[in-house]
Amino acid sequence: MADAQACAARVDRLREVMAQRGYDAVILRNNADLRWLTGSERTFDDEITHTAFITATGQWLHTDSRYYNTFITRMGTNTAWVIDMELVDPAMWAAQRIAQTHSRMVALEDTCDLAFYDDLKACIHQCSGACLLPRLHGDIASLRMVKDAEELELMQHAQDITDAAFEYICTYIKPGLTEQDIRVELENYMLTHGADALSFDTIIATGANGANPHAQPGSTVVQQGDFIVMDYGAGYHDYHSDMTRTVCVGTPSEEQKKVYDIVRLAHETCAQYAKPGVIGKDVHNLAVKVITDAGYGEYFMHGLGHGVGLEIHEKPNFGRLYDLPIPEGSVVTIEPGIYLPGKFGVRLEDFGVVTADGYKPFTQSSHELVCISC
Repeated sequence: MADAQACAARVDRLREVMAQRGYDAVILRNNADLRWLTGSERTFDDEITHTAFITATGQWLHTDSRYYNTFITRMGTNTAWVIDMELVDPAMWAAQRIAQTHSRMVALEDTCDLAFYDDLKACIHQCSGACLLPRLHGDIASLRMVKDAEELELMQHAQDITDAAFEYICTYIKPGLTEQDIRVELENYMLTHGADALSFDTIIATGANGANPHAQPGSTVVQQGDFIVMDYGAGYHDYHSDMTRTVCVGTPSEEQKKVYDIVRLAHETCAQYAKPGVIGKDVHNLAVKVITDAGYGEYFMHGLGHGVGLEIHEKPNFGRLYDLPIPEGSVVTIEPGIYLPGKFGVRLEDFGVVTADGYKPFTQSSHELVCISC
């Protein structure tokens, strides 16, 4: 069960924003935001089914019979939330809460689908004269950037599983296996060693496929001398880990060693630079400079890193367009890469928390190039 005090503190932080913005109430439907506020672990799936309504003094959650008992079990009988599975359309339910609480300025998450928004506007017109403001999600996304102790603990646990999986898979890899063989073995290891989900679709890319940053594993066979890029992560109680390692099957060529060392230098230089208050794009540009100075700038085109938490991509990020300061307590990846079409790719990724003392990775796997003997 999630820490009730931590969840109450999250609701309090949202209410502070509501007071600053002049909102009487907020309506939320984004599953990650609902998980963050309610603490109901392993309850949400891909369906947008639930609706929360929060005022300065009350908090209600509407769901249906498929999830009701799980919410009760996860959140406990002493929860501050009023959990309702009344058989009514979610938009009408939200409009009824607006009328019940006499709310006038009501903020709605701008991630809601248009059908819900249109239905809610129609229901509000019937039930009350409230003003609906579709702009809330950015506020909660900003709140979620700063992780509390419980969140950090869950992500560290997820990464511990991910690190152990890397150690194991290096004993499994050999020439003749396909990318898909390695993927299945790696994912099975995580799911049988503590993970309750996968963070995302695992990337296993051998040889020339490694030059495609988001390659999907398939029937390509591992050959002697291949670099294999492995980007994967374990999920634990709805939180994610994210890690990439590039290994060599056999002995690397001089070019492979050179490129690997450049990527490692870019990674470690940026990790040294990352701290609270730095501008996200400045960290990205530092990686670009290191790689460009080494002569490979045209082969690093994606962003340096992204936030991680209840979603695998969150705010803040180390991207070329992110011109805001990075807050203390945020969790961000650092993942520079070089991708040589027709040859191979290299990516080296950790994820960690930005602390007052600098960047502290959850990831414990070495940055040394692992060469798998055949």
